[in-house]
Amino acid sequence: MSTPSVDFYFDVGSPAAYLAYTQLPHVCADTGATLVWKPMLLGGVFQATGNRSPAEVAAKGRYMNADLARYAQRYGVPFVHNPHFPINTLLLMRGATGVQLREPDRLGAYLAAVFDAMWVEPRNMNDAATVGAVLIEAGFDAKAMLALAAEQEVKDRLKAVTQEAIDRGVFGAPTMFVGDTLYWGQDRLDFVREALS
Repeated sequence: MSTPSVDFYFDVGSPAAYLAYTQLPHVCADTGATLVWKPMLLGGVFQATGNRSPAEVAAKGRYMNADLARYAQRYGVPFVHNPHFPINTLLLMRGATGVQLREPDRLGAYLAAVFDAMWVEPRNMNDAATVGAVLIEAGFDAKAMLALAAEQEVKDRLKAVTQEAIDRGVFGAPTMFVGDTLYWGQDRLDFVREALS
């Protein structure tokens, strides 16, 4: 019998993806499943699917902010809405893709630093100097990371995973797959757990 796995399509610019990120490793550990990280560009998914951020609808945005805070409290994790939202995550997601390609053992450290800077501290990750400072604080060479994010192979990989997500029916973040079944949103982790069990 093969080991169950979860494909986790995410973008660090999504607060719901942050909340899922805090919980999925526990879900996988509890069920003996493998977590497969799938960094994608949410803006590309939105463009391809005609979707948009809930924050663009005022009433829905207010509700989502309150609901995300409720989930953070339930999960026992810190969460602060980033006042600089929305943040262009192209560079950040290329960074995640590059680390995954070149130094996969450091992906966890990279994501912890970036997700914390986005949804815990929170910092202006639209500002290149701030991004550089966050990476340096996490033990990364900021100039090397910038060069990595500019590599054509990294750009192509991020585009490919984003297109793969679109082809599989992804329309937002976070999206998890167990087998061919799609689960969207941090509020669907109970279904993910059940599918893995």
